[in-house]
Amino acid sequence: MNFDDTPQEAAFRSQARAWIAANAPKQYEDELRASSLGRVALKNADILEVAKAWQKKKAEAGWACLHWPREYGGRGASPIERVIWQQEEGPFGKLSGMFIIGHGMCAPTMMAYASEEHKRHYLPPLASGEKVWCQLFSEPAGGSDVAGLRTRAEKRGDDWVINGQKIWTSGAHYSDYGILLTRTDPTVPKHKGLTMFFLDMKSPGVEVRPIKQASGHSDFNEVYFTDVVIPDSQRLGAVNDGWNVALTTLMNERMSIGAGVATGFPELFDFCSNLMLDDRPAIEDRNVRSKLASWAVKASGLKYTSIRAISALSKGERPGPENSIGKLVAGPMIQDVATYALDLQGAAGVLSGPEAELAGKFQAMLLRAPGTRVEGGTDEIMRNIIAERVLGLPGDIRVDKDLPFNQVPTKGRS
Repeated sequence: MNFDDTPQEAAFRSQARAWIAANAPKQYEDELRASSLGRVALKNADILEVAKAWQKKKAEAGWACLHWPREYGGRGASPIERVIWQQEEGPFGKLSGMFIIGHGMCAPTMMAYASEEHKRHYLPPLASGEKVWCQLFSEPAGGSDVAGLRTRAEKRGDDWVINGQKIWTSGAHYSDYGILLTRTDPTVPKHKGLTMFFLDMKSPGVEVRPIKQASGHSDFNEVYFTDVVIPDSQRLGAVNDGWNVALTTLMNERMSIGAGVATGFPELFDFCSNLMLDDRPAIEDRNVRSKLASWAVKASGLKYTSIRAISALSKGERPGPENSIGKLVAGPMIQDVATYALDLQGAAGVLSGPEAELAGKFQAMLLRAPGTRVEGGTDEIMRNIIAERVLGLPGDIRVDKDLPFNQVPTKGRS
């Protein structure tokens, strides 16, 4: 594979670089550059408002959601041009994290299953950041078993009435819309009785409760549905075929998370280059260098695995199960990197906040890392996907696979 720009790609890069230099919110550049996984915040501004303003400016100039069709708010650019843009956007790309679920997961599902009228109505405001979307899949009783969900959707005339609960919904507290996976037939095996919808998060009966995290932030939420009415026109795909619709979301989710999650390696390398241990930089210690070398290899492998996926997309291929690799490797890696950085800090590693080393960057990483390893599927789920669907190994024994969902044993029922 040749990683050099073609003449056309070089011209695109030059154009993107010039536009970013002239239009980026440079007053926030230093803060964004210093931010890390678990702590992307601005001291004197609302990061959501800054992100929306930057996204809108990009959209107005044709730089938002580059790979989307023009009629849906994109540019019709190639996957490689999208990568070039991300490289040039640099720290300002961290503002796009507010929209990663809508752009990377909800939008592909809408493009595949929504009516043309709905796509033209809902996707441009999503591309421009005017509207934020979330994904309503996980439930307290289901864990990583998405198909084990219990949120019910019952047909009443031309509408559906929703009752149930979702959990770990990222960004639900500031989202305008969401895609929602529900159970519509409990008398068939669990994967066969699901139906997908999209809904207005301000609908009567929707209640969002933020979850306080160890870091003090509240990025995740519980969402309760009490007699929420959704028109049948907002159904995505056929009734009881929601699992196949959800696979589109899940494959794009794992690609978005795997390709976009930080590893912490660049921050650790810079830290070790400047940290003094026994009157010399930490990077001169052979044990430190050995650790850095190991993580450098992993970071490089993640980079080129991501590029391989992008190359497949450029050929029109659908994201596949191999995209679980990125998340499986990056999640534990950032946790290990953050732990090692705190070990190097010694007693100062217990401090957090502005007074800590590097303003607590690695502390924030460590507190956020477990969430990264859970969201989009736990490490165990990722390993199963890779084993079964990439390597072709025998699947786990699933005793409830062919049972009607209402006959699956639960606590208090046998």
